[in-house]
Order: sequence, then structure tokens, then C-alpha cells
Amino acid sequence: MSEGSESELGWRGPVLVTGTDTDVGKTVVTAAIAACARAAGLTVAMVKPGQTGTATGAPADEDTVARLGAPTTTRTLANYPDPLAPLAAARVASLEPLELYTAVDAVRDIAKEHDLVLVEGAGGLLVPMGLRPSGEAWTVADLAVSLGAPAVVVTRAGLGTLNHTALTLEALERRGIPAGVVVGAWPAEPQLVHWANFTELVPHLLGALPDGAGTMDPGVFQRSAPGWLTPALYGVLDDWRTWADEQ
Repeated sequence: MSEGSESELGWRGPVLVTGTDTDVGKTVVTAAIAACARAAGLTVAMVKPGQTGTATGAPADEDTVARLGAPTTTRTLANYPDPLAPLAAARVASLEPLELYTAVDAVRDIAKEHDLVLVEGAGGLLVPMGLRPSGEAWTVADLAVSLGAPAVVVTRAGLGTLNHTALTLEALERRGIPAGVVVGAWPAEPQLVHWANFTELVPHLLGALPDGAGTMDPGVFQRSAPGWLTPALYGVLDDWRTWADEQ
């Protein structure tokens, strides 16, 4: 992540929350950022461009963020029944794919009335989300470029995370998107591999959530969240050495 006053004061405007893969903790991290920013006095919106798997009966990401993080506003732009990538889910269900500039305009409109807009992606950075007017697929990386938004990359703590994280950060850097990393689920009993990965990730880290954070009571979650995130994301975690000693 680039250094400077913006990171010291906290990111504002649209911010992409993406991940190295699916099920890495993007939704709970989004909720934690929302909780911290709200506690800092900001008006916060969460936008989900494409929600898939609505027919499975699982809670929607928008609902999870609302319950845990209590943002000012939550909104989902498109819903699809099958648990697939959004563009594939739209095609399978014979539904209209989300158009890139529809998403851009929606986020910009919401940003006019909120200090911070957390845009939670689906799966990883380059998952096909919908279609451009040209008929080409677009990704949340394209959305971030169009919005001029920085990115939070949620990653795993365990084996394989270094490669996945490096690939995602490289793809963001090539597009000129500033980015930092949050570990989505730090284990209660970390092993050698977790500490080795932590050492490599520290230069990019903006936070680390404990495993199981999403199961907490919302009040406990909101009170605890600032200790999981650095000031760039409105938390109070400012010394990784002290954090490591407490694990």
C-alpha cells in the first residue's frame, strides 16, 4: 500500500473489497471496516454489485454486513439464483447481466451521500461480473479503475496464500489501483506456516480478523473490530509486533 496522508487518515469514497479467492472472508472484513468507519463518525454504504446463490437459502452478503457492521446503507445491484460467478449465473438463469456503467453510476450516486462506499466483489479480482456495452465481460478490477477506487484484498492465512496474494496485488498494481491486504481468518492456534506467511505479508497488511469473527454477537463484533484493522481502515492496530506477541 502506498504511504501518505490518505492511509494515515483513512480511505474515503468508493473502496473495493476483493479477495484472492471465494470464501476468504470478504463479507466479514467488509462488515469490520464498516463498523470501524461508523465508529469514527463516517456515513458508510456497502454495495454488492452481484449477489449469487440466492436460491440456496444462505444469508445474502448485504444482510450479513448490515447485521454485523451496521453501515448507514446497504444495496445489492443484481441478484442471481445459482451459486456461480455473476456473469455465468445471469446466463444460466436467462437474466440480464449487470452492465459495467450501470454499476459505476450506482456507486457514484451512493458516494455522493456517504463518506465511504465499500464495494464488495464476488470471488476473486478477475471473476466475470457482467457485460460492457461492447459485449465484453468486466471484472471488479475494471470497476475499481472506472471509479478510481483503491482495493482491500482479503486473503487466507495458510499455505498457498503468498502466491495468490502476490498475483492479486500484481494485477492491481498493473492497473494503477492502490491496495492493501487483510487476513480474513487468523487461526486461534497459529502454526509455523501462518507465522511464516504473516512475516511476508506484513508490508502490505491493513488488518487481520480472528477466525470465527462472523459468528460473534454484533455488539461484540463492533466493539472488537477496531483492534483488527489499521488506521487506514479506521482501526487502531498500529503495531504488528505487539499484535503478534498477543497471539
